[in-house]
Amino acid sequence: MPSPRRHYEAMLRDAGCDYGVIAHCHAVTDYALDLAGTSPLINRELLEEGAMLHDIGRGISHSIVHAQAGADLCRTLGLSEEVARIIECHIGAGISADECTLLGLLPRDCIPRTVEERIVAHVDNLMKGTKPVVIDRAISSAIHLNKKLRRRIYQLALDVEILCKN
Repeated sequence: MPSPRRHYEAMLRDAGCDYGVIAHCHAVTDYALDLAGTSPLINRELLEEGAMLHDIGRGISHSIVHAQAGADLCRTLGLSEEVARIIECHIGAGISADECTLLGLLPRDCIPRTVEERIVAHVDNLMKGTKPVVIDRAISSAIHLNKKLRRRIYQLALDVEILCKN
Protein backbone atom coordinates (compact mmCIF):
# COMPACT_ATOMS: atom_id res chain seq x y z
CA MET A 1 0.00 0.00 0.00
CA PRO A 2 1.49 3.37 -0.98
CA SER A 3 1.97 6.00 1.71
CA PRO A 4 -0.91 8.47 2.11
CA ARG A 5 1.30 11.27 0.75
CA ARG A 6 2.00 9.33 -2.45
CA HIS A 7 -1.71 8.60 -2.82
CA TYR A 8 -2.63 12.31 -2.41
CA GLU A 9 0.14 13.31 -4.81
CA ALA A 10 -1.27 10.89 -7.41
CA MET A 11 -4.71 12.43 -6.88
CA LEU A 12 -3.28 15.89 -7.48
CA ARG A 13 -1.55 14.73 -10.68
CA ASP A 14 -4.73 12.97 -11.89
CA ALA A 15 -6.64 16.23 -11.29
CA GLY A 16 -4.21 18.07 -13.58
CA CYS A 17 -2.04 19.81 -10.99
CA ASP A 18 1.51 20.64 -12.07
CA TYR A 19 4.75 20.08 -10.18
CA GLY A 20 4.70 23.56 -8.62
CA VAL A 21 1.24 23.03 -7.13
CA ILE A 22 2.21 19.59 -5.82
CA ALA A 23 5.41 20.95 -4.25
CA HIS A 24 3.37 23.76 -2.64
CA CYS A 25 0.90 21.20 -1.23
CA HIS A 26 3.79 19.22 0.29
CA ALA A 27 5.20 22.40 1.85
CA VAL A 28 1.81 23.42 3.29
CA THR A 29 1.34 19.90 4.69
CA ASP A 30 4.77 19.83 6.34
CA TYR A 31 4.23 23.25 7.90
CA ALA A 32 0.67 22.43 9.04
CA LEU A 33 1.72 19.17 10.70
CA ASP A 34 4.67 20.88 12.35
CA LEU A 35 2.45 23.68 13.64
CA ALA A 36 -0.13 21.18 14.93
CA GLY A 37 2.48 19.32 16.94
CA THR A 38 1.02 16.52 19.03
CA SER A 39 -2.11 18.34 20.16
CA PRO A 40 -4.88 15.88 20.97
CA LEU A 41 -7.37 18.49 19.68
CA ILE A 42 -6.15 18.06 16.10
CA ASN A 43 -6.90 15.13 13.81
CA ARG A 44 -3.49 14.79 12.17
CA GLU A 45 -4.69 12.35 9.48
CA LEU A 46 -7.47 14.73 8.45
CA LEU A 47 -5.05 17.67 8.58
CA GLU A 48 -2.57 15.84 6.34
CA GLU A 49 -5.22 14.85 3.80
CA GLY A 50 -6.78 18.31 3.70
CA ALA A 51 -3.44 20.10 3.48
CA MET A 52 -2.18 17.84 0.71
CA LEU A 53 -5.36 18.24 -1.32
CA HIS A 54 -6.19 21.89 -0.53
CA ASP A 55 -5.17 23.05 -4.03
CA ILE A 56 -6.52 20.08 -6.01
CA GLY A 57 -8.83 22.55 -7.78
CA ARG A 58 -5.77 24.23 -9.35
CA GLY A 59 -5.95 21.48 -11.98
CA ILE A 60 -9.27 23.04 -13.00
CA SER A 61 -8.63 26.76 -12.45
CA HIS A 62 -5.97 29.03 -11.02
CA SER A 63 -8.56 31.64 -10.09
CA ILE A 64 -10.43 31.89 -6.79
CA VAL A 65 -12.84 29.30 -8.24
CA HIS A 66 -10.27 26.59 -7.51
CA ALA A 67 -11.38 26.19 -3.89
CA GLN A 68 -15.02 25.37 -4.63
CA ALA A 69 -14.07 23.39 -7.75
CA GLY A 70 -11.56 21.33 -5.76
CA ALA A 71 -14.06 20.68 -2.98
CA ASP A 72 -16.70 19.58 -5.50
CA LEU A 73 -14.17 17.30 -7.23
CA CYS A 74 -13.33 15.65 -3.91
CA ARG A 75 -17.01 15.17 -3.15
CA THR A 76 -17.49 13.41 -6.51
CA LEU A 77 -14.46 11.23 -5.73
CA GLY A 78 -16.15 10.15 -2.51
CA LEU A 79 -13.82 11.88 -0.07
CA SER A 80 -15.19 12.96 3.28
CA GLU A 81 -17.11 16.19 3.71
CA GLU A 82 -14.47 17.18 6.30
CA VAL A 83 -11.77 17.09 3.61
CA ALA A 84 -13.99 18.90 1.09
CA ARG A 85 -14.62 21.66 3.65
CA ILE A 86 -10.89 22.12 4.30
CA ILE A 87 -10.40 22.59 0.55
CA GLU A 88 -13.42 24.88 0.19
CA CYS A 89 -12.44 27.09 3.15
CA HIS A 90 -8.72 27.60 2.56
CA ILE A 91 -8.91 30.91 0.67
CA GLY A 92 -7.51 33.75 2.79
CA ALA A 93 -9.36 33.49 6.08
CA GLY A 94 -12.47 32.18 4.37
CA ILE A 95 -15.24 33.70 2.35
CA SER A 96 -18.81 34.20 3.53
CA ALA A 97 -21.74 33.15 1.34
CA ASP A 98 -22.44 36.82 0.57
CA GLU A 99 -18.80 37.41 -0.40
CA CYS A 100 -18.92 34.29 -2.60
CA THR A 101 -21.91 35.74 -4.43
CA LEU A 102 -20.11 39.04 -4.99
CA LEU A 103 -17.12 37.11 -6.38
CA GLY A 104 -19.27 35.12 -8.80
CA LEU A 105 -18.95 31.90 -6.78
CA LEU A 106 -21.71 29.66 -5.52
CA PRO A 107 -23.18 31.23 -2.37
CA ARG A 108 -21.64 28.86 0.17
CA ASP A 109 -20.35 29.55 3.66
CA CYS A 110 -16.62 29.04 3.13
CA ILE A 111 -15.40 30.35 6.49
CA PRO A 112 -12.99 27.91 8.17
CA ARG A 113 -14.47 26.76 11.46
CA THR A 114 -12.81 23.50 12.50
CA VAL A 115 -9.26 23.54 13.79
CA GLU A 116 -8.06 21.62 10.72
CA GLU A 117 -9.81 24.04 8.33
CA ARG A 118 -8.30 26.98 10.20
CA ILE A 119 -4.76 25.57 10.23
CA VAL A 120 -4.74 24.84 6.48
CA ALA A 121 -6.10 28.30 5.62
CA HIS A 122 -3.54 29.96 7.90
CA VAL A 123 -0.57 27.96 6.66
CA ASP A 124 -1.57 28.48 3.02
CA ASN A 125 -1.52 32.24 3.72
CA LEU A 126 2.03 31.89 5.03
CA MET A 127 3.34 29.88 2.08
CA LYS A 128 4.49 31.52 -1.12
CA GLY A 129 5.17 28.56 -3.35
CA THR A 130 7.29 26.37 -1.11
CA LYS A 131 8.75 29.15 1.01
CA PRO A 132 7.21 30.29 4.30
CA VAL A 133 6.74 34.01 4.92
CA VAL A 134 5.85 35.91 8.09
CA ILE A 135 2.25 37.01 8.53
CA ASP A 136 3.12 40.70 8.03
CA ARG A 137 4.52 39.93 4.58
CA ALA A 138 1.53 37.74 3.74
CA ILE A 139 -0.86 40.54 4.64
CA SER A 140 1.15 43.20 2.83
CA SER A 141 1.10 41.05 -0.31
CA ALA A 142 -2.71 40.95 0.05
CA ILE A 143 -2.95 44.76 -0.09
CA HIS A 144 -5.45 44.43 -2.94
CA LEU A 145 -7.94 43.00 -0.44
CA ASN A 146 -10.10 45.33 1.60
CA LYS A 147 -9.19 46.13 5.20
CA LYS A 148 -11.88 43.81 6.61
CA LEU A 149 -10.47 40.79 4.78
CA ARG A 150 -6.86 41.60 5.72
CA ARG A 151 -7.97 41.97 9.37
CA ARG A 152 -9.70 38.57 9.13
CA ILE A 153 -6.46 36.98 7.86
CA TYR A 154 -4.51 38.53 10.72
CA GLN A 155 -7.09 37.38 13.30
CA LEU A 156 -6.98 33.85 11.88
CA ALA A 157 -3.19 33.89 12.27
CA LEU A 158 -3.43 34.94 15.90
CA ASP A 159 -6.13 32.37 16.66
CA VAL A 160 -4.25 29.46 15.05
CA GLU A 161 -0.92 30.37 16.63
CA ILE A 162 -2.55 30.50 20.08
CA LEU A 163 -4.48 27.30 19.50
CA CYS A 164 -1.40 25.38 18.38
CA LYS A 165 0.74 26.57 21.28
CA ASN A 166 -1.65 25.01 23.81
